[in-house]
Amino acid sequence: MKEDIKLLKIKDWKEEDRPREKLLLKGSAALSDSELIAILIGSGNRTESAVQLSQRILTYFKNNLNELSKTSVAELCKFNGIGQAKAISIITALELGKRRRLENALVVPKITCSKDAFEILNPIIGDLSHEEFWVLHLNNNHKIIAKQLISKGGVTSTAVDVRIIFKKSLETLATAMVLGHNHPSGKLNPSPADKQITQKIKNAANLIDIKVLDHLIITQKAYFSFADEGIL
Repeated sequence: MKEDIKLLKIKDWKEEDRPREKLLLKGSAALSDSELIAILIGSGNRTESAVQLSQRILTYFKNNLNELSKTSVAELCKFNGIGQAKAISIITALELGKRRRLENALVVPKITCSKDAFEILNPIIGDLSHEEFWVLHLNNNHKIIAKQLISKGGVTSTAVDVRIIFKKSLETLATAMVLGHNHPSGKLNPSPADKQITQKIKNAANLIDIKVLDHLIITQKAYFSFADEGIL
């Protein structure tokens, strides 16, 4: 039995296969998600190495880091070998990754296509478990001058007050906008309500000479563009 446990210890692996040593030799990009998490937690339990424990945690969350990032300290502590300190380390690292991605998105100087808008909105709403409706207000060069949260809703819908949108547009002297909201269900197809609110906002925008360039439906890894699909 002792020999079996010994075989699971990372220190018994080849040096180039150990997560820390592998990172030093090949760089962080060479490591799998489970190996990166193993470095964070440092050790496993009596029957699992840190890598094996990390693999089990990722399997539980369907090998989806977005799903893992939404968990709580208490839920992570249910895994044998994960205490409060290790759980906090995992959650902190994933939150830092999310914030870094958001900062990278903010350097996009202007919106030239639907993908640009997706890169801005996805870090904000892509992995939420409830719906949120956002507006990107743009100037003449289609540079972002304001990002506005319009409403938060439930799992399947959120209310949108058009007056709040155009109050911000007038305050910032915006000449164009991109609409965006997320679908926690993962389904990209627009609902009749999505189409209705898009048309309502577009009609109101036309009255004050503001262009609605697009409306994006966002999920964790993909998006639907009203403009790209020719239904704006």
